[in-house]
Amino acid sequence: MASMATTLTSSLSSNKAIFSDNKSSFNGTPINFSFSRFHPIKAQQNLSISMSSSSPSYDLNQFKFDPIKESIVSREMTRRYMMDMITYADTDVIVVGAGSAGLSCAYELSKNPSVHVAIIEQSVSPGGGAWLGGQLFSAMVVRKPAHRFLDELGIEYDEQENYVVIKHAALFTSTIMSKLLARPNVKLFNAVAAEDLIVKNERVGGVVTNWALVSMNHDTQSCMDPNVMEAKVVVSSCGHDGPFGATGVKRLKSIGMIDSVPGMKALDMNTAEDAIVRLTREIVPGMIVTGMEVAEIDGAPRMGPTFGAMMISGQKAAHLALRALGQPNAIDGTLTDVGTLHPELILAAAESADIVDA
Repeated sequence: MASMATTLTSSLSSNKAIFSDNKSSFNGTPINFSFSRFHPIKAQQNLSISMSSSSPSYDLNQFKFDPIKESIVSREMTRRYMMDMITYADTDVIVVGAGSAGLSCAYELSKNPSVHVAIIEQSVSPGGGAWLGGQLFSAMVVRKPAHRFLDELGIEYDEQENYVVIKHAALFTSTIMSKLLARPNVKLFNAVAAEDLIVKNERVGGVVTNWALVSMNHDTQSCMDPNVMEAKVVVSSCGHDGPFGATGVKRLKSIGMIDSVPGMKALDMNTAEDAIVRLTREIVPGMIVTGMEVAEIDGAPRMGPTFGAMMISGQKAAHLALRALGQPNAIDGTLTDVGTLHPELILAAAESADIVDA
């Protein structure tokens, strides 16, 4: 162990020397490799871990489950899912894509209990690229003042002058999902693909859906027709172009509802994040575009591994959707009727008023 500690200390000292001496390739402040530097400034709870002195309320040595028929398990899953499909076949808002922007949008919408939200996610696991910070690294960087959204969620972070760092991106993703999916007016349909849009009289009125595995195998099977979900507002948060990204705006172009999808430009964090929030909007009647899909349609730069714009763009999309539904919202400054709104919605609007760009 002593040998290992000596090797580690030597390695860290060597790295520190490299960063300090190579001024031509490193223009920041050299990192202090003391492990005590990284401590949560915004502490929401006591992080100390201790074993509970109490025993479980059951005997682990002789544990036995209550009996059940296999058919009951099947019926419970099927009945509840089919009831969700029936309930959300015609809903208020459909959010397509459960990445950081889509989740933030759905979370903000869900604060109004009168608004019903269906989330469509092609992957089995929602979260998009927000499970990691970037290049398979775990830390998530969020530039101020978007950290106020993290405060609302109760997520701890290491605070720096102009940004904050969450020690693992999965803390953001798992926290917002656990709060969002517990709300009674939200349903996540994961492993479901949005194959097309419903368009009536030049207005988007819903999405065409299918099981994701079916969508991926249309070329290997005979005709497998889709299903449909109608909505008053569709929020497209499919992300930047890729195997499944930017599908909403690309479909709008293919049917002639918009002229072009130029694609996002090269990386420029300072320009990109402001542009993503500013340009989040209702792109055609009935369809709002948020997150990196905004960069695809407007030719805005990409921002790379910083996530504040995704969160605030999602919030802005939610309030645009509320406005389209005739509900009080932060865009119009109409969040005044406490009697018809969840208290959290009033609080969130007050805290984020200066960062939601109408």
